[in-house]
Amino acid sequence: MQKKNYRWLLTSFLFFLGWVFMYADRTILSPIQSLIQQEFGISSTEVGLISSVFFLIYTAVQIPSGLFGDRYGRTKIIFIGFMIFGIATGLTGLVTSFAILLMVRFLAGFGEGFYYGPQYAVSNDSTPEEFRALGFALINSGQAVGVTLGLIGSSYIAYTLDMGWRMPFYLYAIPTILLGFVILFFVPDVHKARKAEAKKTGTTSNAGSWSSVLSILGSRNLFTIFFVEFCSVYGFFVMVTWLPQYLTEVKGIAPSETGAVSSLVAWTSVPSAIILARLSDKFQARKPILLTLIPLSIIAIGALMYWESWSSVVISLVAYGIVGKLVCDPMLLALTSQYAPPDKRSSVYGMFNCIAMLGAILAPVFTGWIKDQTTSFNSGFYLAMGLLIVGWLALWTVGTGSKSQATN
Repeated sequence: MQKKNYRWLLTSFLFFLGWVFMYADRTILSPIQSLIQQEFGISSTEVGLISSVFFLIYTAVQIPSGLFGDRYGRTKIIFIGFMIFGIATGLTGLVTSFAILLMVRFLAGFGEGFYYGPQYAVSNDSTPEEFRALGFALINSGQAVGVTLGLIGSSYIAYTLDMGWRMPFYLYAIPTILLGFVILFFVPDVHKARKAEAKKTGTTSNAGSWSSVLSILGSRNLFTIFFVEFCSVYGFFVMVTWLPQYLTEVKGIAPSETGAVSSLVAWTSVPSAIILARLSDKFQARKPILLTLIPLSIIAIGALMYWESWSSVVISLVAYGIVGKLVCDPMLLALTSQYAPPDKRSSVYGMFNCIAMLGAILAPVFTGWIKDQTTSFNSGFYLAMGLLIVGWLALWTVGTGSKSQATN
């Protein structure tokens, strides 16, 4: 038992680091996008396009990477992705035109697309069921740390140290590549043993094939959970992509301070996610807790728009951190595991993220377009709130279901 718990904690820690570097890479742009806009002479819509191009390919890769993980080995797929996106991160600092910048961010998104489905499948297999949401929360807290590392690090390096917007990409590339090797050699892939046993016993499965996609999407409960995550992701990436600029233009906060202020969302989410995930495991109350958190996150976004004082802005951001997307994710992932066949988990989580990350594609560019058309961010934030309401209503339709027959 001790060995099993040790492997679970080690796997969770390494996957935590994986999210740290992935989210750092994604949020480097936010504090420095005004510098990029000035250098290349681009509009707000084109600034949003940088993130949208990244997430376009990231989303497109989700289903194939999940299928490949189920078929060829999950840790192997994760390693390949880290090599690609780590190199692309370094290359971002070398670009000389807006077109090349889009191409390199496209490559980074391609590499990061290999992580989600295989990683959550491995962690699901490695983590005892009674700690599953907690395990996901510990791993997901790397997203919060990565957001902070990207926002504060980028802002500090570019503005305080006056090293320009390119340097953060150079500094984050090397540890990203090294982590890929560590995951390859130290994270066990339980799925390999399961496939070997199935082959030995003559058990057949369509796991890893394109025919399995239709069977997964045919599950009403799974598809509904996927949609709820889409609504949550859209609102989150409106915040992540545009919050620093919004705080400067609307709330009058200095650009050098927006990274630290914006990171409040990430930091406050960590203890909340861990505590609520543990409670959801203990009482098997994932859906009730989610039905409470989503309306509270809608209120927090609305309060950010209407409150003007510095203290009110801080309160709104802390509130969103406590109840928002980063806190909801572990419970949505654990809820997904109740309906995911063990041999198709990489594919299920790949589809989960593929549908969800459509929100990350649409949110940056569409919010930028709204800003260009109206000269105001408010309509973009209203749209995010509206989608969260729709997602909350959809969540009510998810049945209790039976848990998957996974063995740990």
